[in-house]
Amino acid sequence: MLITAGASGIGHAMATAFSATGAQVWVTDVDAAALDAIPPGWRGSLTDVTDDAAMAGLFAEIESGWGGLDTVCANAGIAGPTAQVEDIALADWRACVAVNLDGAFLTAKYAAPMMKAAGQGAFLITSSTAGLHGYPGRAPYAAAKWAVIGLMKTLAMELGPFGIRANAILPGSVEGPRMERVMAAEADARGMTRDQIHAGYAAGTSMQTWVTGDDIAQMAVFLASDAARRVSGQVISVDGHTFNPHVTI
Repeated sequence: MLITAGASGIGHAMATAFSATGAQVWVTDVDAAALDAIPPGWRGSLTDVTDDAAMAGLFAEIESGWGGLDTVCANAGIAGPTAQVEDIALADWRACVAVNLDGAFLTAKYAAPMMKAAGQGAFLITSSTAGLHGYPGRAPYAAAKWAVIGLMKTLAMELGPFGIRANAILPGSVEGPRMERVMAAEADARGMTRDQIHAGYAAGTSMQTWVTGDDIAQMAVFLASDAARRVSGQVISVDGHTFNPHVTI
């Protein structure tokens, strides 16, 4: 199986969970140091998911090394800028959309032929609860995370006749370095403290909690398993039930 952006964060949690089931794991990342630290037995490639030629080369290497592929997690993403829409530079918009949306598209583009040849499989896209709600100050990220849901729905229809299922996982607020950076930017933009922002995210869920990378990973393992063999085209949140993502404490 392949996981993009799998050397750290949610992707690393996914790779760990799949590896524990006995799956062969191949991860990509743009962080060379993180790739150097992946566990023995995983395969890793330094790959920019927005680079068409690099992605074509990655899948050629996978086909040569493994002969096929049946599970893919298009997980690569970046937070993008935190600013009101009128203050966002076009270059920053494009950079965020490129990783979150173009990266998922290129992963699907090159994975589809290999998965069709296998006649089975699961294609998972990491979206976000930002793909369900508006997200003030995060227009590029929200737009891209809505867009990957449309991509997933289309993949489910195109690949379904070949025995391939497609689903989107929508993490809520996931504890970790990325959200720490997001909270710092939001706190600065809104004149609040980090702890106020952190508490506000939890208060916007019915379970009053954040989630972990392992919570997301366990959903990915389920969706790729035979237990989910008739689950496709679905938008599945793992977020403690976010009902108001913008509560301010």
